Amino acid sequence: MTNQVIDEEICISASLNTVWDALTNPDVTEKYWAGMRIESEWTKGAAIYYRLNGEVMDQHELREIIPQRLIEHTFKPMFGEFKHEPASLVSILLKAEGHATRITVLHRNFSPESKVYQACSKGWPEILKSLKTLLDSNGSD
Repeated sequence: MTNQVIDEEICISASLNTVWDALTNPDVTEKYWAGMRIESEWTKGAAIYYRLNGEVMDQHELREIIPQRLIEHTFKPMFGEFKHEPASLVSILLKAEGHATRITVLHRNFSPESKVYQACSKGWPEILKSLKTLLDSNGSD
């Protein structure tokens, strides 16, 4: 373990239901995740596949799930220079704040000299901004 931790937080003007759907519905994920479809049965122990143009880019394991509150999973890219690194751990926490939802992403347990850490340090803020843009513009339910 290293002291490398990604801790990102954003508040989105959308309900918990809308944000949860955006995190777990592959038809929505591809709209804000640069075309990536995130597919899973969304049950503890299930695989989570990140697919781009049908190809599996990442394969993770769902460690914990509490609908509309928490998604915790391993994070293991399956391509390029990242595929040789051990899995790290992602926790996505949701909290209702009035008519908005606060999302906190905590990504940790990177290997020393991790290229995944370097990429995700830039990637998570962009993904969250893209999600906010999508949901803020579409409103909530």
